Amino acid sequence: MIIPQGTVVAVTDGEKLDLYRNAGTGSELTLVAMPDVSVDDEARGSGGRHGSSAANPDESQAAEDGFSAGVAQYLNKQVLEGGIDNLVVISSPRSLGELRKHYHKFLSAKLLLEIPKDLTGHSVEDVQKAVHAA
Repeated sequence: MIIPQGTVVAVTDGEKLDLYRNAGTGSELTLVAMPDVSVDDEARGSGGRHGSSAANPDESQAAEDGFSAGVAQYLNKQVLEGGIDNLVVISSPRSLGELRKHYHKFLSAKLLLEIPKDLTGHSVEDVQKAVHAA
């Protein structure tokens, strides 16, 4: 898949968010790290998971869901304010499911690709390989 120049690639796992922008042209994918952003990890997750007690998610899972909801809020805001024209999301499968619950319809329209894979903490080359393979 050809990823347009300027596309934002968000790599997240429920605890960390790495953002990259494609500086490549044509079929060349050249991801450049963007500055770190603050994510509201107190955002409300869906709460729809059954944890170890009384049908409530455990604290760790609730925190990850809250972080994923915060990532979605951040991305939604960037799309609505015109900061993101095209988006690729790479996320651990469970976090990706939580993210999807919070996507704004305009974000969904800008979404080029989702990759259900945990690549946080991996090199830019690993992220680029995953995008090329998708």
